[in-house]
Amino acid sequence: MGPLAGIRVVEFAGIGPGPMAAMLLADMGATVVRLDRTAPSDLGVHKPARFDLLMRGRRSIAIDLKQPSGIDLALQLVARADASIEGFRPGTMERLGLGPEVALARNPRLVYGRMTGWGQEGPLAQAAGHDLNYIALTGALSAIGNAGEAPVAPLNLVGDFGGGALYLAFGMACALLEARHSGQGQVVDAAMTDGASSLMTMFFGMHAAGLYSLDRGTNILDGGSAIYGVYPCADGLYVSVAAIEMKFRADLFRLLGIEPGNDGPELRARIAAAFKTRTRDQWCATLEGSDACFAPVLTMAEAPHPPHNKLRQTFVDIDGVVQPAPAPRFGRTKPALPRPPETPGAGTREALLEWGFSDSDIDGFAATKAIALTTK
Repeated sequence: MGPLAGIRVVEFAGIGPGPMAAMLLADMGATVVRLDRTAPSDLGVHKPARFDLLMRGRRSIAIDLKQPSGIDLALQLVARADASIEGFRPGTMERLGLGPEVALARNPRLVYGRMTGWGQEGPLAQAAGHDLNYIALTGALSAIGNAGEAPVAPLNLVGDFGGGALYLAFGMACALLEARHSGQGQVVDAAMTDGASSLMTMFFGMHAAGLYSLDRGTNILDGGSAIYGVYPCADGLYVSVAAIEMKFRADLFRLLGIEPGNDGPELRARIAAAFKTRTRDQWCATLEGSDACFAPVLTMAEAPHPPHNKLRQTFVDIDGVVQPAPAPRFGRTKPALPRPPETPGAGTREALLEWGFSDSDIDGFAATKAIALTTK
């Protein structure tokens, strides 16, 4: 039983940060039902459902929101929920008759989570975009990359997941807590531009103080320092060092067998030459567990296997698929492992039964084409 056990969430199917926010809530024990389309949409990436890991931990209902009966069913689910999540372009839910005014009228305690790139208003609110565009507008993308080269896309970790999903889940948790005191729900407007900007708070402060250059790859935390970077070893594999504090640098220099020196190209060359003398595993034997601030650079295939990750069960096997475990951890309300992702719509009857509908109700929804039932 995770800390969110007893919380019910309706998720309107989307991609990227919305599903991840729903996954995070489900990982923490919330009962989340995902409202999927009755026919699959072409998102350009095709994979079996069991590998669609952002969909883990919840049932899927195949619902047709183009049917009035589908809208009515969605509102019935919202009326029984503590929270909802949607990630459509601003105005879409209002046009469907599922906007926050209608939803909160049906359920005044509802926390209505909205996930967009640009936010619900502003000159760009209706423009299409993706993670890279959102972090470009915040100053984050400009700060990532090597000196003298173009900015580097940091996967979609900064916009979609860091600035989007995590801020939506955090905002909803805050609003759910407040609703317990006030008895009133509210809209949570999570924009990836807002979240990514928030993630940059420390760097904006450093820049304002004259301590952080706008030139990429010239600062201590962006690859501009010899003691904070990635180096190849004798076998072509990589290691990372992050010995910012002087006492940690002393440990790094001692264990590398090099003389201390001022940060700069000469020190970088000496560190690089030292790492080239041994393989990555040999350096792990020397440096892991020390105060040199060291770790090997592992691939996704390697990450589940180091003793530290194994002992902490940082990765788990669910239905034969190795994946990151729910995080963070709790001392008392420990979440169970999530159920594997299911094919969209495969849990329609089961989900509706769990939410208090009867078999006859469900058959009635199917007769009006509000839902599509799959035969198992």
